[in-house]
Amino acid sequence: MIEIKYSNNLNSNIYQDDLMIRKKVFVDEQKVPASLEVDKMEKVCIYATLYIDEQPAATARYFPTDDNGIHIQRVAVLKKYRKQGLASLLLKDIFKQVKKDYQYIILGAQDQAQNFYKKLGFKVISDQYVDAGILHHDMRLDL
Repeated sequence: MIEIKYSNNLNSNIYQDDLMIRKKVFVDEQKVPASLEVDKMEKVCIYATLYIDEQPAATARYFPTDDNGIHIQRVAVLKKYRKQGLASLLLKDIFKQVKKDYQYIILGAQDQAQNFYKKLGFKVISDQYVDAGILHHDMRLDL
């Protein structure tokens, strides 16, 4: 059974599961320094974690922007759960949660993931830049 849980509590199991997934994907696999992975935004984000049979499989975090949008970050799927459409399922659930209150979604997409985000309707809105040693572009989806 697939379930998506949300929390903004840094003491919650949802946040702890989010952090575990992010560390495995970004720190262990992509070699992002741990000091960059956990940042000052931790306390202001809402964490969405997707569970399969109560096991954490995918996660993302988001926070509101100053101009009625949502900024999504740290989208990650554990290796054994990839290629199953879980990131799309998670993001579409977030879209549904925020659509009534916000006008757009922005994110910094790793270049290797751009096509994935384009399939969800995002458009590139920035020049290429480097974040944590990885090439990115900002992308936007109007709700």
